[in-house]
Amino acid sequence: EQLDADSFDVVVTDLMMNDIGGLEILKLAKQSSVETEVIVVTGHGTVPSAVEAMLQGAFTYLQKPLELTQLREAVEKASAGVRLRLQNLELNRRLDERFGFEGVVGSSTQMRAVIERLKRIAPTDATVLIQGATGTGKELVAQAIHQNSPRKKKPFVALNCAALSENILESELFGHIKGAFTDASSDRVGKFEYADGGTLFLDEVGDMPMATQIKLLRVLESGEITRVGSNQPVRVNVRILSATNRNLEDAVEGGTFRSDLYHRLKVVTIAIPSLQERSADIPLLIEHFMKQLSRRHQKTIKSMTRDARLKLLAFSWPGNVRQLRNVIESMIVVDCDESLDVDDLPLELEPYSGQVAGISTEGDEESNGIASLVGRPLHEIEKIFIGETLKLAAGNREQTAEMLGIGERTLYRKIKEYKLH
Repeated sequence: EQLDADSFDVVVTDLMMNDIGGLEILKLAKQSSVETEVIVVTGHGTVPSAVEAMLQGAFTYLQKPLELTQLREAVEKASAGVRLRLQNLELNRRLDERFGFEGVVGSSTQMRAVIERLKRIAPTDATVLIQGATGTGKELVAQAIHQNSPRKKKPFVALNCAALSENILESELFGHIKGAFTDASSDRVGKFEYADGGTLFLDEVGDMPMATQIKLLRVLESGEITRVGSNQPVRVNVRILSATNRNLEDAVEGGTFRSDLYHRLKVVTIAIPSLQERSADIPLLIEHFMKQLSRRHQKTIKSMTRDARLKLLAFSWPGNVRQLRNVIESMIVVDCDESLDVDDLPLELEPYSGQVAGISTEGDEESNGIASLVGRPLHEIEKIFIGETLKLAAGNREQTAEMLGIGERTLYRKIKEYKLH
């Protein structure tokens, strides 16, 4: 009855009892929770039965007469194992949460389209080419694909193709054998073998040297790699995801990227928009990074002032999501209280880039952002800012009110007054 009513980390049971046997208790405990550990207590004459209990999943058995120290040590050891497994389960849950598609933050039209495409692509085994400017989150997208694929329990291995010379890149990809080159003092496994059964992410694949492109194409065609210095092929089972900030079609036309490899890599393509193109996501990203980075730096950040938010919204973000994340992390690190303010902004961040991100003033084709509002009636300026802030918040009125520093009732009244439905 207690096993049905509650959960236990550790159960200690005698093997021989009048009403019910210890093996039956073991069975019931495991049915109640596979994480529960069972310690069996036995007399000298029932050791074979205790061994049978071990075979059926008992943690250990203790012989009578029992010493309390011995029992305490067994319980502590069993309990520690349960805690470790539960921590691992929680870690996997968090990884699922972080790299599930809800972890790819965005409610803009552009990002909703990306997320819908990811949902269709992830369960397949197709090669995927992820295109986007530096800082748009291409590796995060690759990780999300992996975490939502049948390969999620296997390794995700990433390699930046632009950061290495041709010889080192080939050694990193395919591995090498001892004596393959001057510094090859021992055999080394490459990224392909490390990723066997899982996913290999090739970042900045457009910068891969032509000779390495030929070898990569051969792997994609044959499913086999050959370590540098060896002639013995090794079978690998790897899904390839690649990313680039270059136009590979132009690279193919210019002769710097192989056409056959390009078509092998781009069975499916995903284009990640720049932050300026998806400026409606900035408020969501601010909240996401505030929560994520506050936990990382063990800070209690509860809010960001309206002025700070507006200055972040006003910036053009040439470094995209990565730059926004770095700015918010900097603000959190230097902040002295529970609210991020303009004073926390890094000095190198120009608060206004001449054009407020996502805002174009209505009916003025030659407008120049905030400067164009000077001299206009206050009610027109208010209407423009409320309307554009609504767009930035993807229609979320609660976020819009918070960004503008007004109550939701006031916002509703203004929306009705200015006919912003």
